Amino acid sequence: MITSIDTGAAVVVRLGTMIDAPLERVWRLHTDVNGWPAWQSDITSASAHSPLVPGAVFHWSTFGLDITSTVHQAEPRARILWGGPAHGIDGLHLWTFREEGGAVHVHTEESWDGAAIRADVAGMRAALEGSLTAWLRHLKEAAEKAP
Repeated sequence: MITSIDTGAAVVVRLGTMIDAPLERVWRLHTDVNGWPAWQSDITSASAHSPLVPGAVFHWSTFGLDITSTVHQAEPRARILWGGPAHGIDGLHLWTFREEGGAVHVHTEESWDGAAIRADVAGMRAALEGSLTAWLRHLKEAAEKAP
């Protein structure tokens, strides 16, 4: 059973942000895979045919990569961990959500490993950091402007 990212992976990035919105709204936006392309401009398609519970599989495309992710852990409004192989990258992505003074602290950490990653660790770390920074920014914007 996978319970966390791979802290020994070639690339690990950890980031967080505060979102001035109710936890339920932030969680709903983040876990509605089918709705991702509406607010997350880096995602061109996304499809989940079931709720995001452990064992659920969903498909999405970003930056020209078609990705199939499996949910490993899900604690509603608190934590979700997904991952899987994609184009030579073994990725694991953990998100945690915590209410703080009427806002929500969202923390994300992701690990990438594999031959393609080890061939350009600095470049892949920069790419992952840029992607996660954008994802957090888009989530914040969508949650804060929603009614």
